[in-house]
Amino acid sequence: MYDYLIVGSGLFGAVFARQMADAGKKCLVIDKRAHIGGNVYTENIAGINVHKYGAHIFHTNDKPIWDYVNAFVEFNRYTNSPLAMYNGKLYNMPFNMNTFYQMWGVTKPDEVKKIIAKQIKASGITTPQNLEEQAISMVGTDIFKYLIKGYTEKQWGRDCKDLPAFIIKRLPLRFTYDNNYFNDKYQGIPIGGYTKLVEGLLEGIEVRLSQDYFDQRDFFNTCAKRIVYSGKIDEFFNYDEGYLEYRSLRFETTHLEDTNNFQGNAVVNYTNREVPYTRILEHKHFEFGMQPTTVITKEFSQEWDSNNEPYYPINDLKNEQLASNYKKRAAAIPNVIFGGRLAEYRYYDMHQIVAQSLKISKDEISKQWLK
Repeated sequence: MYDYLIVGSGLFGAVFARQMADAGKKCLVIDKRAHIGGNVYTENIAGINVHKYGAHIFHTNDKPIWDYVNAFVEFNRYTNSPLAMYNGKLYNMPFNMNTFYQMWGVTKPDEVKKIIAKQIKASGITTPQNLEEQAISMVGTDIFKYLIKGYTEKQWGRDCKDLPAFIIKRLPLRFTYDNNYFNDKYQGIPIGGYTKLVEGLLEGIEVRLSQDYFDQRDFFNTCAKRIVYSGKIDEFFNYDEGYLEYRSLRFETTHLEDTNNFQGNAVVNYTNREVPYTRILEHKHFEFGMQPTTVITKEFSQEWDSNNEPYYPINDLKNEQLASNYKKRAAAIPNVIFGGRLAEYRYYDMHQIVAQSLKISKDEISKQWLK
């Protein structure tokens, strides 16, 4: 018998398995997909590590977390500096002095602040009633129109006027010439791809792929003393209180053999509503690739249903209440640990997932020593 059955080989499950294996516990990891890594999985196409489920850039201010992942694979110096395309013109992201120069031709921070303040005042918005009004009250009309409106409407599948204001809590404006999207001290991509990181985490641990926990639930429930579950929390309870809602994504990946450089940047957002995809990824640039060909992925946002992968939880009142009900039931099951974005119905960055899994595994080891 195994000490732990770990359902899901994404970062949460892989980190937990590593920690427990190092503590002398016997672990079995299963995954319904035919590969390890969950959504951070990278697939090698023509020598290029393709982020199969969307771009993943590891970033953190936590040095112990950075040191932990680097112990399994060396990370490169990649800095996330996306571009945004609107009406055929490119703008730097996040919103910084380069963006404002491209938009208005101004070079001084005080000039930018005056333009934005004038636009906010002219809008007459004092109490924002929807996302559009919320955004304009923060950054003015031009930034909203060029860089927020169309992209956001594609992400959510509805007009900004029909989206609640609370979706946007803040829109940081950077009054320096700095295109680094993140403010974190540590940032990069695993050299060789994220699959290499997960392979390192799972080294020496039994893994069974193409194994759906729910297809053999009775068997899996009896093969280990404890279960670590990182799948959808509502599915664990057979959706008996209802389905939690998500936004989903669709990807169109193309190997371009007639060029070695399609767009010159890893990530380009397309902010016109009329362009059906939200962004194009060119994967070789995540690792400064020099391959003779290139691979791009067009990313489309879409409604979620049971046939699509869940990506982003919809944290409105209805879904939060439903998630709370499921979480209360989960907490009452003594031999099952629920962890990760799907099991907790919460969006996590990768460093947060690693930290959460390390914390839970540490607590679990402490309990073992107390027995």
